[in-house]
Amino acid sequence: MRAVFSYGLAFVILLLAGAWLATGTLVQGGQGPGNGERPIISVIEGEEHGPIANALGDAGLLAEHHQPEVDPALTIAQRNEVTIGAGAPLQSVRTQVFTAQPMPIEVPLRGRTEAKATVTAVAEITASVDVVHVAKGQRVSAGDLLCTLDQGTRAAALAQAEAALAQAQLSFNTNADLRERGLAAPNSAKAEEVALAQAQAGLDNAKAEMDRTEIKAKVDGLVQDPVAVAGSMLNPGSPCATIVQLNPIVFTGMVPEAHVALAKTGLTANIKTVTGQNVEGKVTYIASVADNATRAFRAEIEIPNDDFAIRDGVTAEAVVNIGTAPGHLLPQSVLTLDDDGVLGVRAVENGVVAFYPITIVSDTRNGVWVTGLPASIEVITIGQENVTAGQHVEASPAAPATATSAS
Repeated sequence: MRAVFSYGLAFVILLLAGAWLATGTLVQGGQGPGNGERPIISVIEGEEHGPIANALGDAGLLAEHHQPEVDPALTIAQRNEVTIGAGAPLQSVRTQVFTAQPMPIEVPLRGRTEAKATVTAVAEITASVDVVHVAKGQRVSAGDLLCTLDQGTRAAALAQAEAALAQAQLSFNTNADLRERGLAAPNSAKAEEVALAQAQAGLDNAKAEMDRTEIKAKVDGLVQDPVAVAGSMLNPGSPCATIVQLNPIVFTGMVPEAHVALAKTGLTANIKTVTGQNVEGKVTYIASVADNATRAFRAEIEIPNDDFAIRDGVTAEAVVNIGTAPGHLLPQSVLTLDDDGVLGVRAVENGVVAFYPITIVSDTRNGVWVTGLPASIEVITIGQENVTAGQHVEASPAAPATATSAS
């Protein structure tokens, strides 16, 4: 008995639900404004105004829908104007006022580090190497001794030149004394002066030959290959050691031709190497001739490297600060596209939506720097995707948190 009662109750509920659904409306898309809605009972009866539909309509149980007539040729903004004229509420959006501020103009460069110079200390005479005073990787300063060559007969030649100078000096002094006492001809002084000068020149030449047996560093840097070996024979021009000058070190990169007009020497730059080093430098050179393959211009940035921590040939990136220009710092969330796919922002002017195309200059952690906007603009921050240019809206200021995130 209980089962019969349950099935009966369920059947009654099913009939009531079916009757309620029959009074509703079936909506079919893709048939144009106002053409896709039909009463469900008309679908069941197979005609628009069947006897059941008329009975439900007379009883006030059949749902009625009145679709306003819309011209398909109107744009969305024009349709919104028609709806607003009919008394519909305005679309609500949130806005924030952004003001132009100095925008840093930075040019990124990719390149690598290079030693400022590579100097080879060479022999000036033919002699064997007695002592090598440095090793590969050793840090040296200008004037440090690198190699000592065999002096050979040069020491004896120096001693002989010193003795000759002493003899010439003594003869010159003796002649001067004799001339004062009238015991020597006055014209003998000239010959003594010539002999003294020749002896001095001989001594200077002997000293220079001795100095050439010591090869010294001309610049500060690190010793690299090739390094001479003790006992080897060096000819004039043969290397004793090669010194790589690493302080300052130079970053080299290529400036695109679009930015070369803004580049100039003396600008500051931030350099980051792939090894994680961050340093500052200054632009010291901009090429006047472009590379034939890339049409870019070589630039050099000198970097202080007192501890030689930055090595030659390390890949690096440099950001050159060219100056500032007026721009707007916007959060990325306000950027949108118009119907033609143009990137920009939607703003509110006197209650009407306006679209402004923009150009992104740089992307930072705090937002994107853009150009192309008025000095002060009320940008839509929430709801910009739901409105179009020319549409009337109800704008209200965004929450303070949004303004903070864009500052």
